[in-house]
Amino acid sequence: MTKIGIVLASHVPELARGVYQLLKQSASDVPITYAGGTDDDKIGSSFDKINDAITSNPADELFAFYDLGSAKMTLEMAIEMSDKRIKLFDAAFVEGAYTAASLAQGSSSKDAIEEQVAALKIK
Repeated sequence: MTKIGIVLASHVPELARGVYQLLKQSASDVPITYAGGTDDDKIGSSFDKINDAITSNPADELFAFYDLGSAKMTLEMAIEMSDKRIKLFDAAFVEGAYTAASLAQGSSSKDAIEEQVAALKIK
């Protein structure tokens, strides 16, 4: 079975770290990496931080979550440059990532996780 990992991208370093900590409470075996803020830890997004979060995550396949539009655009650029299989979700940041991580911890299939997270899509 393919191991699913989670990548988080937020504009705020503390938010990225906080969501990471929340997810690890119920998904301790799931590889989760995060990127928050700009290169100098201000509010914004950093290609290098997001790329490092993707690269350093040891999972076979990654599910990526973001908080705002420019984090999404930066994730999209990093995904295009990566050799990893990465699915970017347009879902509520905390709820989507938490749902995916919890289901991955419970060994749910990739399809089952995607179906549950789809219900949290931001329209």
